[in-house]
Amino acid sequence: MPTVVKIGNIELGDFPLLLAPMEDVSDPPFRAVCKEHGADLMYTEFISSEGLIRDAIKSRQKLDIFDYERPIGIQIFGGDEEAMAMAASIVDTTSPDIVDINFGCPVKKVVSKGAGAGVLKDIDLMVRLTKAVVNATKLPVTVKTRLGWDDSSKNIEEVAERLQDIGIQALSIHGRTRVQMYKGEADWTLISKVKENPRINIPIFGNGDIDTPQKALEYKNKYGVDGVMIGRASIGYPWIFREIKHYVKTGEIMAPPTLEERLDACLKHFYGSVKWKGERLGILEMRRHYANYLKGLPNIKEYRTRLVTTDELVEIEQIFQEIKTHYQGLEMTAQ
Repeated sequence: MPTVVKIGNIELGDFPLLLAPMEDVSDPPFRAVCKEHGADLMYTEFISSEGLIRDAIKSRQKLDIFDYERPIGIQIFGGDEEAMAMAASIVDTTSPDIVDINFGCPVKKVVSKGAGAGVLKDIDLMVRLTKAVVNATKLPVTVKTRLGWDDSSKNIEEVAERLQDIGIQALSIHGRTRVQMYKGEADWTLISKVKENPRINIPIFGNGDIDTPQKALEYKNKYGVDGVMIGRASIGYPWIFREIKHYVKTGEIMAPPTLEERLDACLKHFYGSVKWKGERLGILEMRRHYANYLKGLPNIKEYRTRLVTTDELVEIEQIFQEIKTHYQGLEMTAQ
C-alpha cells in the first residue's frame, strides 16, 4: 500500500503535487483554479519579513488565505533572524497550515538584501534564520531552496541534514543553482541523493522543469521524491495537476481541456482577480495570463490584443463571448 506523505499532521496523499510560490502569480484567484484542478498543497507568493513588520500593505494583503485552499502554506523571506521570527509570529495569527521559508528566489533585488537564494552563500546563517522561525511558530515549518549558489557550492546535502536537525518538516528543492536562475535543465540527481540519505526522514519534494504528466511519473520513479512542485507549467494551465494524477494512476494521457473549460477557468480567474484586487488592478494584472489560457487557438492574436488593451469589465466579458462563439466546436490540442 502506498505511503501517505505527511507534513506534521497534514496528510497529502501518496504522491502530492505542490503549487510553487511564484511572485505576482500565486495569488488567491490563481490558487483557486489550481486547487480546483488538483493541487494538493499550495503556497502564497513570498512575503518580505521586513514588509510584514513595517505593515506594508502589499505584504499584508499576501496573507489573505481562504478555507477552500487548505492545506496552504504562507511563505516568508528575509536575512535577519529577529525579523524572520517576528514575521513568523505574525503569520501564525492568520492560521495557515504551514510556514514556508524561501531560500531559493534568485531575483537580484531579493538576493542583494541577503535573502532568498542569497542565503545559499552562508549555511550557518540559513540554519540560524530557520531556527528563529521554527522557535517562533507552532505551525510546521518547511523550506524551499536550490542546489547551491553556483556549480562549485552545491551544498544541498549538508543543508538538508542541518535544516532537518533543527526542526523543519519538509524540504522542496529546485534543481538549479542561483547562478543558473531558470536557464539550462534542472538537475535532479542531487535531489535524489538527499532523498536517499538514510538520515533524512522528512518529505523531499522536487521542483524544476515538470511540464508534462510523463515527466512527472518518470522523475517520480527515477529520483524517488515524495512529490513534485510545479510552477511555470501551471500558469494558464491548471489542468497540469489533474493530468499528472490521472497519468500516475492509470498510465493514460488525459484528454486536454475543452475550449469551454479553458474559457471558464480563465473567467473564474479573471472574476476572482477583480474581486480580490479591485476592478482596475484586477483587470491589469490578469493580462499576463491570457496568452497561456488561450494558447493553441488558431488566429487568436486579435482577440488577445483586445483583452490586454481594454480596461472595461463589460468589454472583456463581451470578448470572451465572441471567442466562445467563434471557436465553438473546435477541439483543443494538448499544450
